[in-house]
Amino acid sequence: MRIVLLSEFYCKGMGYLENILPKYLARRGVETHVVATDLPPDYRQQPASRAYREFSKKLQPGSVEEHNGYSVHILGHERVMGHMRMAGLRKKLHSIRPDIVQTMTPIGWIPLEAALLRPFLRYKLFTGCHHHASVFPLATKKSRLFSLERFSCTITRTIPGGLVSLETERCYAITSDCSDVAVRFFGVPAKKVEICPLGVDTDLFYPASSREEMASRSHLRQRLGFADSDIVCVYTGRFSDDKNPELLARAVESLSLSGLPYRGLFIGNGAQAEAIACRSGCKTHPFVPVTELSNFYRAADIGVWPAQESMSMLDAAACGLPIVVNDTMSAPERIEGNGLYYRLNDLADLIQILQRLHDPVLRRTLGSCGAQKIVRDFSWASVAERRIRGYEIALSEKKQSKVEAVAP
Repeated sequence: MRIVLLSEFYCKGMGYLENILPKYLARRGVETHVVATDLPPDYRQQPASRAYREFSKKLQPGSVEEHNGYSVHILGHERVMGHMRMAGLRKKLHSIRPDIVQTMTPIGWIPLEAALLRPFLRYKLFTGCHHHASVFPLATKKSRLFSLERFSCTITRTIPGGLVSLETERCYAITSDCSDVAVRFFGVPAKKVEICPLGVDTDLFYPASSREEMASRSHLRQRLGFADSDIVCVYTGRFSDDKNPELLARAVESLSLSGLPYRGLFIGNGAQAEAIACRSGCKTHPFVPVTELSNFYRAADIGVWPAQESMSMLDAAACGLPIVVNDTMSAPERIEGNGLYYRLNDLADLIQILQRLHDPVLRRTLGSCGAQKIVRDFSWASVAERRIRGYEIALSEKKQSKVEAVAP
C-alpha cells in the first residue's frame, strides 16, 4: 500500500498530523509520502504578526527529503480566487501512483483537485475535518437559514465539499463537533464521517519517572529561573488574541503578587508576547522543536490553554500534567478525569481553578489519569492502526469490484 498525505504546509520540527502520522504509518511498513506546498503554517496572517516567522524555515519547491521513514515532497503554490492551491499536484501524484490519498480537509483547492484526479489515477480518497466549532463562528452563531452569511458558506464550502465527497471514501473528523461542522457546513454526508482523534507521539511525550528524567526536569527549571517549590503553569502555541494566553499571564501575576508560588511559562510567539513578558512571575520562550518540547512539559506542573482548543494539551497530558481549559471546549474526552474547566475569559474563575491545583495530590491524580488515557486512547500508534484498517477496507472493496467486473 502506498499512501500520500496532502497538506497545505509542512513545518519541520512541529508535531502536527502531517509530521507524526506518517512516522507511524511508515513504522507499520507502509510506503508513505507527504506532499505539501512551500507556504509557512501562518501564511494567512500579516507578515508582521506571523508567530512562526523565526521558527519556520523556508522550503524549496521541487525538493524531496526523507523524515522518519517517509518522504516529504514540496510543491509551489498559486493563488486562485483568493485561495492557495498546489502547483503541479497532478504531475506529482502521477509520479507517485498512490493507492490512498488523504487530505486534511474536505474543502478547498487541494481536496477538490484530488477528487477531480481520482477517477484518472484510480486511488481511494479520504478527507479529514479539524474545524472545531470554537473556530468556525457559524457553528455556534444563531443566524437565519437564508442569511447572506449562510448563503456565502453554501456557495464557497457546502457545495464544493459535497462535490469532493462524491469521490471520497471517508472523512475523518477529529471530534464530534468537527463532525457536526463537516456535515452541516462542508457538505459531507453523515454516513461518510468517522470520528478519529488526533494522536500523541508517545515516543516523545511521557511522564518523568527515571532518576535521569527527574534530574533533567530540575536542571531545566533552574535554567528557566524556577525554584523546585514553584508551581509552573505552561502554555505553548501562538500568542494571539484568539488563543489569549495573556489571560493566564494575568492570573499567574495575581497569584504571584499575593505570595503564592505560581509561575507562568509561555512557549511560542505572537501579538501578545510583550504583554505576557511584562507580567510578574511570567517567562516567555521561543518555539522549540517537537523533539525538545516534552522536556518543557515535564519541567512544568500544570498545562493551561485559556481559549481555543490545542492538540498541545494532549501532549502535556501525556507528560503527566493536569490540564485547565475553558468550559466551552467541545472535546470533553480530552479533559475528563485529567483536568478542570474554568468559565471562558473569566479571570477570577481561572485564578480560583489554579488555586485548587495548589494541592500536589490533586495534580498527581489528574496527571496520572491523563498520562494513562493518552496511551490508551490517543497515541499515534493506535490512530495509525485505525487509519490503516480503514484504508485496507477501501482497497479490498476496490479489488472485489474488479473481480466482479471480470466475472463471466
